[in-house]
Amino acid sequence: MAAQPKQEGAPAHEWAIKGELFLNCSCEVFCPCVVSLGAHPPTEGHCHAWMAIAIDEGDYDGHDLSGLNVGILADIPGRMGEGNWKVALYVDDSASDAAHDGICQIFSGAAGGTTGLFTMLVSEIIGVEREPVEIVRDGKTRAIRIGRKIQGEIEMIDGANPDEPVTITNSQYWMGPDIIAAKGKKSRVRDYGRVWDFGGKSAEICPINWSGPGK
Repeated sequence: MAAQPKQEGAPAHEWAIKGELFLNCSCEVFCPCVVSLGAHPPTEGHCHAWMAIAIDEGDYDGHDLSGLNVGILADIPGRMGEGNWKVALYVDDSASDAAHDGICQIFSGAAGGTTGLFTMLVSEIIGVEREPVEIVRDGKTRAIRIGRKIQGEIEMIDGANPDEPVTITNSQYWMGPDIIAAKGKKSRVRDYGRVWDFGGKSAEICPINWSGPGK
């Protein structure tokens, strides 16, 4: 299913998400896409990744999204900014029908706002699934588990002060201005014909505060 651009004159949706996004990709540490805003090629020439989104607070047109988790499989053939992304979306199976629809609208870009650029970057949504999406945030580690399809664990990279991880601040990265550098530990993807292993590869953790054009 191809992502459809938001049509002119379509009603603006009120939505907002606060929480945390973390991911593990196929780049060597550290992913150049963050500071180049997708203009620099990935270290392997392509970007394969899983993403995890923990929604601490959120709503979509009055429907509560708080406490829900979302997973994404992303297959990007070159520079992130050049588009042609193919993605699969995994929505927490505890979401109500309305919340599920809202999450699909947000992460397809159809709802506009912060994620509206997905309508330009994503050429194909290869699947949308309702799954138990388990996310663990414990100290310096982050983990996601979606059955046997995505099993990922990453760990923050220690800075000069070992109590504080290496962090990029004040960036123009679309996900958020502050990004914690991390590295994949056990990290596997097995779905939609993709068989990926990101152990030892680049990872990042980013607090998010996203919203739609109606907010």
